[in-house]
Amino acid sequence: MNLQPFSKPTDAELEILQVLWQHGASSVRFVNEKLNEKREVGYTTTLKMMQVMHEKNLLLRDTESRSHIYAVAIREEDTQKQMLRQFVNATFRGDAMRLVMQALGNHEATDKELEQIKALIQFLEQGEG
Repeated sequence: MNLQPFSKPTDAELEILQVLWQHGASSVRFVNEKLNEKREVGYTTTLKMMQVMHEKNLLLRDTESRSHIYAVAIREEDTQKQMLRQFVNATFRGDAMRLVMQALGNHEATDKELEQIKALIQFLEQGEG
């Protein structure tokens, strides 16, 4: 996986990463087709973005076949953690509790979600004991 310092993906780059995380290593054409299911994106735009992402060490590129195959160089979980950490620091001055309270206050949690939250709290409490 990527050993470079974290380079926060742009929104457009995140769309490409989402396709590759979901479907695995793919050609530019495949990624472009998936992007076009949501909004129109030109093939050359997708190609250029993926080339830039390769230069930024966000993607790996296999040039063995005629159609280059791209794969993610960063794990989805690592990206989520880094982006969430940056978001909490920038938006909530590093206070994760304020984020949680805001999220719960703006969303009616289902019984299942509340049970999952309780289970997570219990797990975290046991880990500290």
